Amino acid sequence: MRSTVDPINPSERAAANDTEIDREALARLLVEIARNVDPDHGALFDGIPTADHRMETLRQLLVGREISELSRVAHLLDEPEQLAAAVGSVLPDAAARASHAQLGEAFAPIVERAAQRSIQKNPRTLTDILYPVFLPAIRKSIGEKIDQTFQSLNESLRHIFTWHGLKWRFEACRTGASFSEVVLNHSLVYRVEHVFLINRSSGLLIAHVTAENATSEDPQLISSMLSAIQDFVRDSFNEKEQSGLDTIRFGELRLWSEVGPFATLVSVIRGNPPEELHEIIRDVLLRIHDEYSQALEQFDGDSSQLAGVETQLQTCVELKHEESNEGFPWLVVAAVLLVLIPTGIWFFLSWQSGQRWQTYLSRLETQPGIIVAEQTARDGQFYIAGLRDPLAADPQSLLSGTQVDPARVHANWQFYQSLEPEFVLKRLTASLAPPDSVRLSVVKDRIVAEGEANATWISRAQAAAQQLSAGGPVFDISRVRDVSPEARAAEHWQAYVSRLGTQPGIIVAEQKIRDGQFYIAGLRDPLAADPQSLLSGTQVDPGRVHSQWQFYQSLEPEFVLKRLTASLYPLKSVRLSIVDNHIVAEGEAPDTWIDRARAAARLLSAGGPEFDISKVRDVSPEAREAEHWQYYVSRLEAQPGIIVAQQTERGGQFYISGLRDPLAADPKALLSGTQVDPARVHSQWQFFQSLDPKFVVKRLTASLSPPKSVQLSIIQGRILVVGEAPAGWISRAQAAAEQLSADGVVLDVSQLRELNLAELNHLREAIQTTDIFFSSGRVVPGPEQSPVLDRLADQLKEFAENARKAGVTARFMLTGHSDTTGRETANASISAARAETVRALLNKRGVAPELLLVRGAGTFEPAVPENENSRTGNSTNRRVSVTVNLE
Repeated sequence: MRSTVDPINPSERAAANDTEIDREALARLLVEIARNVDPDHGALFDGIPTADHRMETLRQLLVGREISELSRVAHLLDEPEQLAAAVGSVLPDAAARASHAQLGEAFAPIVERAAQRSIQKNPRTLTDILYPVFLPAIRKSIGEKIDQTFQSLNESLRHIFTWHGLKWRFEACRTGASFSEVVLNHSLVYRVEHVFLINRSSGLLIAHVTAENATSEDPQLISSMLSAIQDFVRDSFNEKEQSGLDTIRFGELRLWSEVGPFATLVSVIRGNPPEELHEIIRDVLLRIHDEYSQALEQFDGDSSQLAGVETQLQTCVELKHEESNEGFPWLVVAAVLLVLIPTGIWFFLSWQSGQRWQTYLSRLETQPGIIVAEQTARDGQFYIAGLRDPLAADPQSLLSGTQVDPARVHANWQFYQSLEPEFVLKRLTASLAPPDSVRLSVVKDRIVAEGEANATWISRAQAAAQQLSAGGPVFDISRVRDVSPEARAAEHWQAYVSRLGTQPGIIVAEQKIRDGQFYIAGLRDPLAADPQSLLSGTQVDPGRVHSQWQFYQSLEPEFVLKRLTASLYPLKSVRLSIVDNHIVAEGEAPDTWIDRARAAARLLSAGGPEFDISKVRDVSPEAREAEHWQYYVSRLEAQPGIIVAQQTERGGQFYISGLRDPLAADPKALLSGTQVDPARVHSQWQFFQSLDPKFVVKRLTASLSPPKSVQLSIIQGRILVVGEAPAGWISRAQAAAEQLSADGVVLDVSQLRELNLAELNHLREAIQTTDIFFSSGRVVPGPEQSPVLDRLADQLKEFAENARKAGVTARFMLTGHSDTTGRETANASISAARAETVRALLNKRGVAPELLLVRGAGTFEPAVPENENSRTGNSTNRRVSVTVNLE
């Protein structure tokens, strides 16, 4: 039976399920199988096989599963995301089964490239990873280097000016080492006495080595104590796990701690070790971790696997340095002195020569007319150059007295003209040749000419003054008078005009000189002086004076007074005078004259001086009585404590009313001497309390009863209380001052002092400057505070006794303080507990408990401000302070 299917094309490959299988070879194989099964089909295959569904069925039966799997794998390889997911699912198991060496070699390039690209893309990732590991180590290394530098600097400074320092400097020169190395070699004397290796996680002692002749307690106990201290500090201050105490100092002993991954190495050192010792101890700890890393990690108390650790630790206790006792190098000192003495003599002579030269230079620089531009000293010779005025002092002559050898001085001076006033004065004197009547002098850096000269010399002097104004001193010739006849005549005329201007009643309106004639015009009061008579003594020729005067009435007080006297005809009992440019009338006159005077005063008020007639009394009987009454009223108004509200005169009777303080004077008693009839006076007075300081002082004296040591006085309207008094009386006085201030009366009690306070001030200051200090977290002061408590107790008892003798009671406030470490509530509690502890200790030392008050201030009243980020706090703020109060 033949197949009707199309023959198979050998070159054709399946497009839908391409699995990379050679289908042609497979087809040939299946044809061969078919020939063997049915030989009749052999004639049909003449080199080109035909397709048969039975063959396809056979293919599916034989390799269908493999073809499907290969197709799936091929599809998986074509999809990168699916391939990555498949590889990722089996990669961990493959990495676990692979050899370590092969895995490292395979992954090394990939990991390196991945890490490199990650760091290039985001460097902060690597920084964040390495920061917690390397930063503490770097910080600690830098801190140790800084401590080492300061240790070297401190020791060098401490010994630089000592005998040992000089000896060690010679040793540094002899050995070639630096001075700081020699100082540290001699001054840092130490010995490592104990070394403890402690498990970091459990705190168990791994090993302990002791130096020879060193004594200690139980090593296991000390190890537990050190671990407990580390844990306490870390928990108390919220430190990180890798942090801890590096150094503990107690007297001459130092405990240095080096922390490793699994163990901590603690060294007990006596003396002053160098900072380099940290590196040596750290190297020992690193070697121990390299050799016994696994044993240290699994340590549970059994030290059998760490037998060689003590050998490593033994190298630490062998570390020490002792002061060498080699003799002093006297030969070196002698040799150095032989070199230094001649050198010192040479330096001294050179310095002395330089000082003499500087003295000469200073002398030159102070000389006017000499400017030093350049100076130098070279090979024992002195060179100087500059400017010199020919009129200045000779520089060569200034060498005398300076002990400078003139032969060693080489000078080069250029001449110039100095603008110093004294030199300018000499040149002006030589060029102007002033006459004997003119004197030239220097006044405040100005050249002043005074005297008389002719116009020719004055013109020459003015020209010289203009030339000097360009940069020289001012040449003032304003005081030189022109002595020519015309100038003299003009001068005399001006003197006459000035004389006229000062005369009352004369006003010069115009004056001039023309063709040798003098012209003047103005106003003149008929009562003024005659201008023609004023020409006498002025050396002005009256024949050359032409005057024109217009008469007017001057308002000058003296002229007005003359006119009032001529018009009013004052009585002999009235006197007219001028007082402060006012015309004042004084005396007694009848009503008619007073009326005329008032009319004249009204006329004058338009522009003239004031005419005051208030001091002229009316001599009529009614006026006399009214005058006496007004005098009585004025007398009452001047009395303190009396206020006149209303006063009047009616029908020959006098009525008055107002307010009167009971402490004021009696108004009826004041009538005596006033010539007022008491029977005609009707008064009505209401009592009140006056705020006059005199009455306030009387009432304060009656109510407060001040002691003899207190004095009340009135100064510029203020009541001042001065003196010493008990605190109770001072409180009453202060209360009275507050009450009076509401009424506007000032009662000053600021100068009032407590009784005997001056004697107690020194002791009070000593008490209030005493503080009791505490350790961190402690409420009981250390034993070092016992002497302070003893002294404070004695001072408190002495102060209380002196205060009692002075009549006052002393109270002492004990205030507890704390630093900012920890919670605020805990700080408040510990500060109060510290104050209570000090109170109990002072009571034990004999201070009465009722005199002691306590309070806790916490962190609110620090003696020294603290940083908010401070972790250790400030020991100055852990204290109890004392405040003294007097009652």
